[in-house]
Amino acid sequence: MKQQPLRIALLTGLYAPFLTGVSVAVHQRVRWLLQQGHEVFLIHPEINDQYPKQVGNRPMPGLEELQVFPNFSSYAFPTQPLIFYKSLPQPLNYKHWSDTKLLMNFQPDIIVVEESAQMRGAYSAFLQGYGRPVGVKYAKQTGTPIVSVFHTDIVAYIKYYLGNLFFSLLRPIIPLIVKQVSDAYDANLFSSREQLTKYKNLKCQRGEYLPYQGIDCEKFHPRNICYDPIPNDHRPTLLFVGRITAEKNVTQLLDAFPLIAAKIPDVHLVIVGSGPLDEQIRRRAEKFKSGVTIWGESHGTELLGWFARADVFINPSVTENFCTTNNEALASGTPVVAALAPSTAEQVIPGHNGFLAEPNNPADFAQKVIAILQNPTLKTEMAQQARPSILEFDWSACMEKFEAKLYQLVAGSKKQKVKLK
Repeated sequence: MKQQPLRIALLTGLYAPFLTGVSVAVHQRVRWLLQQGHEVFLIHPEINDQYPKQVGNRPMPGLEELQVFPNFSSYAFPTQPLIFYKSLPQPLNYKHWSDTKLLMNFQPDIIVVEESAQMRGAYSAFLQGYGRPVGVKYAKQTGTPIVSVFHTDIVAYIKYYLGNLFFSLLRPIIPLIVKQVSDAYDANLFSSREQLTKYKNLKCQRGEYLPYQGIDCEKFHPRNICYDPIPNDHRPTLLFVGRITAEKNVTQLLDAFPLIAAKIPDVHLVIVGSGPLDEQIRRRAEKFKSGVTIWGESHGTELLGWFARADVFINPSVTENFCTTNNEALASGTPVVAALAPSTAEQVIPGHNGFLAEPNNPADFAQKVIAILQNPTLKTEMAQQARPSILEFDWSACMEKFEAKLYQLVAGSKKQKVKLK
C-alpha cells in the first residue's frame, strides 16, 4: 500500500548554479522526491552580482527544472562569496532571514539538512565564522524529525586548509566539533561505511550508513561515446573531472603525468573543472604542451562524452565521501585509478574495475595507470566490469532507501508524540 506523501523541508548550503557534487546531488534528490508526489520546500543559497559572471551563466539543471511541479516551493537565502573561492557561497548568515519562520510557515513532516557541517561553517570557521545548526530550533519546538546528510569528509578538508602543523594543534578538539555538529540531528547519514566508522570514532552521534549517493546509470553510459568531444584524437586519454582545489589533489596529476608519459609517450591528460587553482594548473601544464589539456568546465552531453571516451578516469583526492565522479566514470564503462581513501575502497575493486593507489604518491599513481594502458586485455576486462560494479548505486535504488528512511523517522516521531501525550 502506497504511503501518504510527505512534506519535506530540504536545506542546503550549495545548489545550482554553484557547481559542486553536492549541488548536483541535491537537485537530483529534490526532483526524485517531487516525482514521487512528495511536497518539497527547498531552502538554498541565492545567486547575486557579487559572484563571477560565469557562475550565474552555467548551463546546469536548477530551479527552472523543478518549478513545473505544483508540489515544489523554494526560498533563496542571502549570501556572499567565500573570501578565497569567489565561485562558492559562505556558510549561512542569519542577519536577514529566519529558517525557523520559514519552517513554521511550511510545517514540514521532516527536515533534511544537506551538508550541515558546511552550512554551519564547521570547516571554514577560520575564514567566515561558525554559525548555529540550521532547522534545529523549529524541530525541537515542534517535535519534527530532522536529519543531516554528510557529503564531505570535513576533517580531511580542515587538515588540507590548515596544514599539518595547525591541524595537529586543533586535533584534540576535532571530536568536540564533530559531536556538536552531529548531536543536533536525529540521524546523520553517511553514504560510505568507512567514513561512518571514521566519524563514529570522532564522536559522531546517531550516525548511520545509507547508500543515498546514487547516480543516473541511464544517463552515464558507455553509449555516450557518440558525444566524443575530440573525435579525431586517438591518443589514450586520462580524465579528471572535479573542482580545481587543494583538497582534490589536482596538482598531483601533473606530478604523475611525466612518469606516465615516459612509458606511454602519446598519453593525453584532460582536466575538466574549475576552481581557485586554475592559474597554477594552467601554468604547470604549459610545459607538457599538447600532452595536457585544461578543458575548464563541461556540461550536458559534452561531459557525458568525456566520461565515456576516456581510457582511464583518475582521481588523486583523499577527501571524498563516496565520490560521485568515480561512480559516473564506472557507469560510463571507464576504469578508475583513485587514491586509496575511506570511500574509494568501496567503489574501486583493484584488478576488477580499476586500481587503488597509495595516497599522495604520484609514482604509485602513475604505475597503476601504466599497468592498465600497457595491457589492452586488462583494460578491456576492466571496462566491461566497470558498469556492472556500480549498478546497485543507480539513483532510483538509492533514493528508495532514502525515502524509506524518511518515512521511518516520521513514523518514529509520531509514536514519540503519542507517548508524550
